[in-house]
Amino acid sequence: MSWSRLLPFTAWLPMTTRGTLSSDISAGLTGAIVVLPQGVAFATIAGMPPEYGLYAGMIPAIIAALFGSSWHLVSGPTTAASIVLFSSLSALAEPGSAQYVHLALTLAVMVGLLELTMGLFRLGSLVNFISHSVVIGFTAGAGVLIAANQVKNFFGLNIPRGAQFHEIFTYLFGHLDAIAWPVAAVGAATLGTGLLVRRFFPRVPYMIVAIMVGSVLATGLNLHFGAGIATVGALPSTLPPLSAPSFDPQVWRSLAPTALAVTLFALTEALSISRALAVRSGQHINGNQEFIGQGLSNIAGSFFSGYVATGSFNRSGINYDAGARTPLAAVIAGAALMALVLVIAPLAAYMPNAAMAGVLFLVAWGLIDRHHIAQIIRTSRTETAVLAVTFLATLMVELELAILAGVLLSLVLYLNRTSHPGILIRVPDPKNTGRKFTSDPALPECPQLRIIRIDGSLFFGAVNALQETLRGYELEAPERNHLVIVMSGVNFIDVAGAEALAQEARRLRARGGSLTLIRVKESVLELLRRGHYMDEIGEGNLFTSKTEALRTLYRRLDHQRCRSCGQAVFVECASLGRCEPEPSESRMKGAA
Repeated sequence: MSWSRLLPFTAWLPMTTRGTLSSDISAGLTGAIVVLPQGVAFATIAGMPPEYGLYAGMIPAIIAALFGSSWHLVSGPTTAASIVLFSSLSALAEPGSAQYVHLALTLAVMVGLLELTMGLFRLGSLVNFISHSVVIGFTAGAGVLIAANQVKNFFGLNIPRGAQFHEIFTYLFGHLDAIAWPVAAVGAATLGTGLLVRRFFPRVPYMIVAIMVGSVLATGLNLHFGAGIATVGALPSTLPPLSAPSFDPQVWRSLAPTALAVTLFALTEALSISRALAVRSGQHINGNQEFIGQGLSNIAGSFFSGYVATGSFNRSGINYDAGARTPLAAVIAGAALMALVLVIAPLAAYMPNAAMAGVLFLVAWGLIDRHHIAQIIRTSRTETAVLAVTFLATLMVELELAILAGVLLSLVLYLNRTSHPGILIRVPDPKNTGRKFTSDPALPECPQLRIIRIDGSLFFGAVNALQETLRGYELEAPERNHLVIVMSGVNFIDVAGAEALAQEARRLRARGGSLTLIRVKESVLELLRRGHYMDEIGEGNLFTSKTEALRTLYRRLDHQRCRSCGQAVFVECASLGRCEPEPSESRMKGAA
């Protein structure tokens, strides 16, 4: 095993330069500052003591960055993971209690082991089922959700916790008179500062500057006007203490269903975020390595007072938007968070929630990939449907269900496409000197022989479409009893597909005709022979050359009918003065 697989950070460390280091430090510090209030909020949602939200953003973030594959993914506590944790564990223990914390740590190590096992068994290919349109739709929906969830802090409204997307805006427009304008002014000043700095001073860490401006304005309004603008509040100045999950088999049995559900959700979220950012950065994501990184991060986190961590949309979006170049930014963010907690955690008392909301508005806007959305809408109706369903589901249901809805729709559309392989009728082009074959419907066909080309796999899902097409040919021209199939476009065939070909050979033979296969790929031919389907089709009806196949088939045609045909489809049709053309005289030409 190579060092890059065992220690994946050795693959990107050589990429670091003075320029990338400067960008990564700026992005890391920005991420560390942003996670201070978020960590406390997430822990509260999860039913954990506030400091555990910060602990989950330290060691897990560093381990995931070192052993994952994404350059920009930042792991830590998330809103969705916190909600899932609370709903699962609150029935087993009192939220905030020592027993509850112990269960949360145990759940983290169980999730980590499941993630690590899936990575080691190379199940990262599951990421391939998340299509580009799903990623774009999910990202855009998450951006809108992030902004919607910050409306409360931006306008100083008392929107109930857990309000749905539509409920947030219903409340906003129904309580315009309750907007705290000093709070909104701080949010607007933060937002405006961020936009201006990013536009005119792109090398300056605009998020940090924006938060500082918002904090200074809020402090001034509170001191001189008694505005009462809410701030994050002082945070505990402690590093994550060592902890130990439970290894009681009874506890593991009770948590097993929850661990499986959280694992699937956490991996889907992390991989979706990785893919979304990779689309924008042009990076390739190794799904297996991402599974391993997430697994190791949760295992390590459970021993350093961290509950379940996964990819964070907020922090990953900020990390990318702040100019991160390598995973070192996430490592710096985790280390800086530990330093910040020790040194300036009490200063968080001066950081207004409205300023954080303004920064997250900027992040949310950046997550909406307007270019690719417009491109998908112009290109494909089906992909547009996938994008729209994923986007709307992200706003209306839980995030994991939104992703699954998009993936499910993608699979349904994919199966629908593959179950209808392309079947083209081919005829010689008389205008071409080489008599190459074309699908021009205006050109005549031989009344006794039809040539088709199949493009697609012949598996159980496509058999019905093939058989319906062939039955249609029979109803259209019952006297046309010879069929030639160009198989060069068939890469895969299963038992159902092979049986369909054998059945068609029997039907044509019963009508006095034959089935001929041309250019069959080795893997397809191997299955046909292994299942003895070639016994039905006939080895003599298998050809590698169209010219040879058609030369042989021409001898089988009813030449009495050929004399009265008048179509002159093939070269041999010009030599119908004799009933049986000699092999040396046959020049039936045709190329794909």
